[in-house]
Amino acid sequence: MRHAILGAGGVGGLIGAVLAKYGDSVTLVVRAEKLESQPRELSLQSTFGKFTVPVSVISEVMDPYDILWVTTKATQLESALASVRSAGGIHTVVPLLNGVDHVKLLRERFGYDRVVPATISVEAERVAPGVIVHRSPFVRFAAASLGKHALEPVVQKFSNFGFECTFVDNEATLLWSKLVFLAPLALAGTAAGTPIGEVKTNPASNAKLEEAVREVGAVATASGATVNVEGVLNTIRNLPGAMQSSMQKDVAAGRQPELDAIAGPILRGAEAHGIAVPAVAEFVEAIKARLRETPRA
Repeated sequence: MRHAILGAGGVGGLIGAVLAKYGDSVTLVVRAEKLESQPRELSLQSTFGKFTVPVSVISEVMDPYDILWVTTKATQLESALASVRSAGGIHTVVPLLNGVDHVKLLRERFGYDRVVPATISVEAERVAPGVIVHRSPFVRFAAASLGKHALEPVVQKFSNFGFECTFVDNEATLLWSKLVFLAPLALAGTAAGTPIGEVKTNPASNAKLEEAVREVGAVATASGATVNVEGVLNTIRNLPGAMQSSMQKDVAAGRQPELDAIAGPILRGAEAHGIAVPAVAEFVEAIKARLRETPRA
């Protein structure tokens, strides 16, 4: 299969490296000014193995591809899409962005059926050009069932490498299930500026973290999703203490965080459905205060 990856950061690099390891053609789409400096290989240091694979690099998508993986930050999505000059030859578009709002934007651009919403839960980071470190003891990949035929060969490769893979019929359930897990972790850790283990060992901050999980679960349910709040709480209780979200790392580095992509759907959904979300709102205000104090890169 031929894959183009728009956004060659931690998640995009992980996806590309695994697919190339199993023999697929992988092309990274980078900004024009990065084209010459981007290595023509990906090195993955994963809890499931370490290896280096060759990839191609382009700055504009002109050729046909079986799958276009969209793995940019939500804050960079619209500008990144400018590099997709020809969309006619793209069979399937799979976004792996945080939040829920990006799906509508992509379907307006590529058409409803070609866009297969998907999520990935993982701690992966690009530590240098072409070098990806996967730190979490898991990778959880889920995709909407409408893309099952197109993605079955990919899912087989992911499963062989160690990913936990599922197809989900209800798209609201797919997208909100990740948000119920991700948003409280990202918001709590970023607000505190500490790894999640320190949040969990503090009784007050841990209580607020768990309250936020329940708040997001309530908004998700009102938005048409079926979510397992107690299952999420159990997963969080067993997470490695050193885990940090990408939003937390962005704020610490002075980069623009995905605050609206992650918290925005919760706050807007809470207002629309008349649901109180005080823990989420408090985390958001604490992060905004940190942003005012942190110099931008």
